[in-house]
Amino acid sequence: MPPITAPFPTARLRRTRGSAQLRALVRETALTVDDLIWPLFVRDGDGIEEEIPSMPGVYRRSVDRIVEAAREAADLGIPAVCLFPYTDPALKTEDCAEAWNPRNLSNRATRAIKAAVPDLAIMTDVALDPYNIHGHDGFVEDGVIVNDRTVEALVKMAVAQAEAGADIIGPSDMMDGRIGAIRAALEEGGFTGVTILSYAAKYASAFYGPFRDAVGASGALKGDKKSYQMDPANSDEALRLVARDLGEGADMVMVKPGMLYLDICRRVKSSFGVPTFAYQVSGEYSMIAGAAAQGWIDGDKAMLESLIAFKRAGCDGVLTYFAPAVARALAGR
Repeated sequence: MPPITAPFPTARLRRTRGSAQLRALVRETALTVDDLIWPLFVRDGDGIEEEIPSMPGVYRRSVDRIVEAAREAADLGIPAVCLFPYTDPALKTEDCAEAWNPRNLSNRATRAIKAAVPDLAIMTDVALDPYNIHGHDGFVEDGVIVNDRTVEALVKMAVAQAEAGADIIGPSDMMDGRIGAIRAALEEGGFTGVTILSYAAKYASAFYGPFRDAVGASGALKGDKKSYQMDPANSDEALRLVARDLGEGADMVMVKPGMLYLDICRRVKSSFGVPTFAYQVSGEYSMIAGAAAQGWIDGDKAMLESLIAFKRAGCDGVLTYFAPAVARALAGR
């Protein structure tokens, strides 16, 4: 139904914009700390917190420092963190076996966080690229990223993460059939309460570069990921992928990247009405943080405006490296 507006001057649309109080009363979209998932990078060692040059203000942390960050998240009211490992290159192999090692970095960090901050939700990443000598999300055979063998490995990886205490499994690999296979394995293993947040519409984007620096995958990657990640020109395909993943047992779905794909977020939410998330990816974060560091933009205002855009597009939550800064801003700290 189109809006009904009286003619000017009976209707003066500026009236409700005239004061902070009126603007608050008619505001259509709200951003709260409950909307945030904070991605964290974990590395080996002890007492380490090293800034990532291409991501100002973002750090790789050893497990003990990851626990400190988890406590910070809980203190700020952030409901969830998402773990990504920076794997020792010596552990990257053709068979990617470190991916389902119960004592790998991600699983050790999960157990440590659960012991220290049991009420904080932990999301984990399911993809082989941190463990793959080729830097790909799946196994490479004769130059081809193979699907079904990769899915078998992803299942083992997801089960190991569930055993470590993960609350949310995040398959980010974009292989066909992996959601159904992971869901079946979780059910069979007794992990019936573990949630799957599927990277259902993940695009082959140029905005992942700083993330690949953060996890040490930039130098390892051979070729590109266009045979399994989505073509940025496609929109209808995203809906088919979301429908497939929901049909296979995903509880929530994600669009990645986020800021450049808000139209996809809106289409997904409007079409399916399911919990819909977006990832404000590393390149999107670094554009804002880098420009703010140069004094070219007001970083705090740009940060909040970017997060409001996700909510306005229909997202229920956002993975963002800004999470602690947003939480402090919303709390007036």
